[in-house]
Amino acid sequence: MTLRPIGILGGMGPEATILLQRKLVEAVPVSDDRDHIPLLIDMNPQVPSRIDHLIEGKGEDPGPTLAAMARRLQGAGAAALAMPCNTAHHYADAITDAVTVPLLNMVKLAADHAVSELGAGGCVGVLASPAVRRTRLFETALQARGLSIVWPTDSDRLLTAIRRIKVDGPSDDARETLRTASIALAKAGADLQLVACSEFSLIADGVADEVKAADTIDLLVHAIIEFSQIGYLSDAD
Repeated sequence: MTLRPIGILGGMGPEATILLQRKLVEAVPVSDDRDHIPLLIDMNPQVPSRIDHLIEGKGEDPGPTLAAMARRLQGAGAAALAMPCNTAHHYADAITDAVTVPLLNMVKLAADHAVSELGAGGCVGVLASPAVRRTRLFETALQARGLSIVWPTDSDRLLTAIRRIKVDGPSDDARETLRTASIALAKAGADLQLVACSEFSLIADGVADEVKAADTIDLLVHAIIEFSQIGYLSDAD
């Protein structure tokens, strides 16, 4: 049995999509090229701004664009879809309504990981865009699993860092912003911190020392590998 191809809704932003690819390459033990996960990537930086739509209340709804991307990827042979952008998961229903293949949902993966690490009653700190907070995606998923949630208080500074990373790439200033927020979450009682913005995934080494943390991109990488390899490894034994 061959590996099942995964369709990637990418470009939000481009560096995050490349990061996902690199992590996938690094995560799979291989003896030949054919052991790597086959990907169909729609790298579309023209997806309407999620921040404009959710925070500024202006601009085009990204949902129809994401739905069109999902249909293209399914039509090209994707057996499942993945999207390395936390904020865009607000539009997950538009994606899943447009196709018959599953979406490997990063928010649900993160919530499942959190409850497996902490059990019901744990407290999760979320390092993410204010747009992610506005959607309440993580509150809904975490609270359904008996977990509480805390957020950094300086959301404007985090949003500035995200926008700078999109323009200039990772920087020491952005890492310091992330570290400051991470320290604040630890002081607020977070038992586990989620790096839940793909721009922050580019600087995940900026999370405060000695805190328990998980990057949603890493969780998505594991889910992609597991889905793609079903039947493949046993077939190779």
